[in-house]
Parts: sequence; structure tokens; C-alpha cells
Amino acid sequence: MIVGQLLLCFVASALFGVIFNIPRRLLPHSGFVGMSGWAVYTLASRSGADGVAATFLAAFFVAFLSNVFARRYRTPATIFTVSGIIPLVPGGTAFEAMRHVVMNDYNAAISLAAKAFMISGAIAMGLIFSEVVNQLVKRRP
Repeated sequence: MIVGQLLLCFVASALFGVIFNIPRRLLPHSGFVGMSGWAVYTLASRSGADGVAATFLAAFFVAFLSNVFARRYRTPATIFTVSGIIPLVPGGTAFEAMRHVVMNDYNAAISLAAKAFMISGAIAMGLIFSEVVNQLVKRRP
């Protein structure tokens, strides 16, 4: 089951890179970043972390790995970051929140929307925190 999820995350992240015209030689690397982020998310979730904390850790790792690949291949880190976070985006949760709004089930809609917003915020904070750590390491003598 986990191998199938990782494979699908690899393919989804790499193919999402096609949409943004990532150079063809870097598509496997962007797929690897997305797959690795999902692996971190899955491991954190199975270790008992809630979805928001697991997403934060996975986004941090995606940004960290993106910076490593950016230095290695002398490209902008966003090439790997944008396609790497795709598996973490809470699209299904946001869809379910809107579905509950349409069905006039506002209590469930608010709960799901709050979860989607918190997961989205965790992605943003993970990316920002990783960049701050990266900048601190760069400035260190």
C-alpha cells in the first residue's frame, strides 16, 4: 500500500512539474522531492503526530531537500518545492468542506474548512521555517 502511494506521489509531482515547464532532466528529481515529502508525512502520521504537525514536518523536509537539489543542480529551489508540495495540499479536505456547505451541513463544513486552513498554514510555515534555517546555516562562519 505505501509503495503504491509513494509511486503515485512520484508520478504526480513529476507530472505537475511538466505544467510548470521544469527542465526535462529535473523532472525525476522533482518527483523524488514530492515522494519524499509524502514519505515523511506518512511516517510522522503513523508515529502518532496529527495531520497538521505531520504536514509541517513534511513541508519542512520538502523545502530542505529542494534547497539541496537547487545547490546541486544550480537551479532555483522553487522548481523542486512547487511540485514537491503537491501531495501535501489538502484538496480533498477543502472539497469535502464545500460539499458540506452545499448540503447545508455547516458544522461539518466549518470543521473541515478549519482543518484545510490549518494544513495549508502548516505547509506555508514548514516552507518558511526551512528557508530560515537554510539562511542561518549559510551565514554561519
